[in-house]
Amino acid sequence: MSLKDKSAVKKNASALLGAAFIMATSAIGPGFLTQTAAFTAQFAASFAFVILASVILDIGAQMNVWRVIGISGMRGQDIANKVLPGLGYFVAVLVALGGLAFNIGNIGGAALGVNVMLGIDVNISALVCGIIGILIFLSKDAGPVMDRFTKILGALMIIIVGYVAISSNPPVGEAVYRSVAPENPGILLFPIITLLGGTVGGYITFAGGHRLIDAGITGHENIKEITKSSVTGIVIASIMRVLLFLAILGVVSKGFALDPSNPAASAFRHGAGTIGYKFFGVVLWSAGITSVIGAAYTSVSFLKTLHPMIGKYEKYVISGFILASTLIMVLVGSPAKLLILAGSLNGLILPVTLGTMLLASRRKDIMGEYKHPTWLLVFGIVIVLVAGYSGILSLRNMANLIPR
Repeated sequence: MSLKDKSAVKKNASALLGAAFIMATSAIGPGFLTQTAAFTAQFAASFAFVILASVILDIGAQMNVWRVIGISGMRGQDIANKVLPGLGYFVAVLVALGGLAFNIGNIGGAALGVNVMLGIDVNISALVCGIIGILIFLSKDAGPVMDRFTKILGALMIIIVGYVAISSNPPVGEAVYRSVAPENPGILLFPIITLLGGTVGGYITFAGGHRLIDAGITGHENIKEITKSSVTGIVIASIMRVLLFLAILGVVSKGFALDPSNPAASAFRHGAGTIGYKFFGVVLWSAGITSVIGAAYTSVSFLKTLHPMIGKYEKYVISGFILASTLIMVLVGSPAKLLILAGSLNGLILPVTLGTMLLASRRKDIMGEYKHPTWLLVFGIVIVLVAGYSGILSLRNMANLIPR
């Protein structure tokens, strides 16, 4: 193998891992932390069942979406327009608006993280975090910089949460048992759809797929790499979810009550003292800033279809997207309940986007000679039905989550 070929292989491997991390860190945002803490406090060890069920559904959704995007070499909105003219524009606006709503919370979470670490005013912290995000996209090699940034902070979050999980000494045996034998399984439907939406709903599952297109890793010949990268993204997010659940379970199982205004922060403080609280600041900032990057990048990648100028000046449009999110956060704010609500709303978007990808998987004009596995198609249909039905039922729960 020549040096040129070795360099290309190394570059592809980096892009594949980068795609997995941008998807995972897009999912691991402030809402991810808030959801996991709030639901662990509510359902205790039985939340393990919710995590297991959502991971299985996450993998099915992700593999379907990434295969269709990666093999066709087309972005989600372009595929949707092929399936039904005009649908892509609807999906693009829907996903971008969801991304903007999430990004306001992401900026807020990153700012709160800085406040916990350094005591700096939240509004000033929000502006600083917004500037950091903008500088990443204005850099000369924005793609590789984004990949490295998300990899480093993703790994840092896992290490820190792992330390707190060990410090809180959770009842691991009970968690394993309840993952297959939960108490009151009937009430776990809402948290399952919330986690599904928060992990692969809205823009999140497209984040890595669109990154692979930009890196030029597409086509039937790359199917193995595309599939592996898609599953890796879910595995990374799931490791973080499990460690965070165990860290918080160790606290609530000892009878500590979590602060409802910031349940994850109080769990870290109870679990590992003052150092744990400072560590939470690092995790919250890392989760927020990496999600800002993922949401802005993916939302704008959907908007490219609306006008060619958006593609031409992509990095400036992304910067404007981050700036708008930052200013709205500073002027309006983002309560913790809004982050859980956003995850549920993303779950409602999922049946539309995943259903569109499943229809595309059977279209020769989109997929060429590729034959989408029947088991994967059936798996995807089951997820669409579960997400659609659960999403409709969750509308009642969402009414209670809307901040008043």
